[in-house]
Amino acid sequence: MSIINTQYKINKTIQTHCACNTCLNTNCLIKRNLEALNSTDIPINKNTLHCKKGQQFIIEGAPVNGLYFILKGKAKVFRTGINGKEQIVRFAKEGEIIGHRGFGTEEFYTIGAIALENTALCYFSKHVLQDILHKTPSFTYDLMLFYANELNRSESKVKSLSQMTVRERLADMLLYINRKFGSLNGYLNLPLSRKEYADYAGTSEEQVIRIFSSLKKENIIKASGKKIGILDITRLKNEISEHNFFLDS
Repeated sequence: MSIINTQYKINKTIQTHCACNTCLNTNCLIKRNLEALNSTDIPINKNTLHCKKGQQFIIEGAPVNGLYFILKGKAKVFRTGINGKEQIVRFAKEGEIIGHRGFGTEEFYTIGAIALENTALCYFSKHVLQDILHKTPSFTYDLMLFYANELNRSESKVKSLSQMTVRERLADMLLYINRKFGSLNGYLNLPLSRKEYADYAGTSEEQVIRIFSSLKKENIIKASGKKIGILDITRLKNEISEHNFFLDS
């Protein structure tokens, strides 16, 4: 795994640059507030950075210098737990923010982030964003709502995960990935290793293998190498029906 530094190689298979006014990521916080931002004298300065699959672009414990918005691609966000074990916090897709939990409150990133495929990132320094926050109330309000939603979702996730069995956590994870990334050729559009499933669900690879094997025998899922496909989404939802909601959008 390589770690990204201040010099970025441009990967020709992904967009090399995208101005905010032509960006198609309508759920991006900057894009949503572009009209208000354009009415100020604040220059929306950003850098477009490029990561290859497997490249780390946020190092846990490094000084917070700004926020990353995914322009194109996918990434995983993780924290290091007890005995150095990796705990995947979430997966991020186009238009989403990474690094926001440290912005404005912490001096160091409390998470790390790795590209799961060739990925383009829009990077805004904290100085640019602080200037925007001071001068654009509508953007500040929108960011406040974003943080409130993140906090609510995080608290709900912690509460429900403590009550779920490992099988239920894996079922919820498969449904979460399906909702967020969809499917491609009958398989979830986010191929993950069994270790990554384990690191997200808070279990071991052996448990993941056993549970996936059981779900396959029950014709609820199918598998081909790293690829997992959902065959019966209703039965998979029934696995977590008593919890009454899904943990992530």
